[in-house]
Amino acid sequence: MRVGADSRKTTNRRFVILALSPALLFLAVLIGYPLVTVLTDAFQDAHLVNPGVGGFVGLDNFHKVVSDPHFFPAVSNTLVWTIGSVIGEFVVGLSAALLLNRKMRGQGLFRVATFIPWLVPIVVAGMTWEWMLNPDFGIINSLLTSTGLVDSPINFLGDKEWAMSTVIFVNVWRSFPYYTISFLAAMQAIPDELFEAAALDGANAWRRFWSVTMPQLRSVSLIIVFIHLIWTAVNFDFIWVMTQGGPNYATMTLPILIYRYSLQQFDVGAASALSTIMFLGTSLIFVVYYRYRRRLSDEIVG
Repeated sequence: MRVGADSRKTTNRRFVILALSPALLFLAVLIGYPLVTVLTDAFQDAHLVNPGVGGFVGLDNFHKVVSDPHFFPAVSNTLVWTIGSVIGEFVVGLSAALLLNRKMRGQGLFRVATFIPWLVPIVVAGMTWEWMLNPDFGIINSLLTSTGLVDSPINFLGDKEWAMSTVIFVNVWRSFPYYTISFLAAMQAIPDELFEAAALDGANAWRRFWSVTMPQLRSVSLIIVFIHLIWTAVNFDFIWVMTQGGPNYATMTLPILIYRYSLQQFDVGAASALSTIMFLGTSLIFVVYYRYRRRLSDEIVG
């Protein structure tokens, strides 16, 4: 019996390996190889259009990146862009989920309308908002001036005082439905008995929200917040479509700086070094998420 059990276990293990081999090969080719190449090029004198340049340079690429006068402003902009976007998405997404969780006429229509921004491709959304915010013919400035809210059109994307907050606003507009979907699904899984018991204890709507709803949303909140911290930090296309890092580097983030190193200056070594720094930063975010996730799991089990 023991021999037969070992044989079946070996057969099952071989089948699992065989079934997973296409996915493992896919990950190795499309993720593993590029990652190893970037980590290797970070310590090499690599150039995109001059293949004759090469050789090990140690930490020179990292020193070049850190010494760049645009590096630390780009770090600051990346933090503002990431934290501002995630906080805005969380607040708006949670508020929309609370409204859509209420029973009302036309509930299905409102839910579909809320999810539309998430369905719009980033490039389309960015170009559309860029047109709407144009100071010369954009509908936003037209409405602001016609209603008397402002005396003259505002150059939302061309003024460094407005540019970062504007791209954050547009990013929140497009991304909050993802939070709404997640929160709404979690809310509908909360047993009605918990709310009824809280109401019998004299808890008002605000108290029921903080004592019943929010604790039930801790798990999903942890997941989507940390996922979006990484997604937003490495996001390139949204800012590039709208401002290309301008005006005057006001919206220059680390992904934009990587693009400039690699495809404008053709300095693959510096681009790889900065990519490695970002990889370490996002890995740290994942470590923090893992620790909080384990703590939350232990509290639930306990």
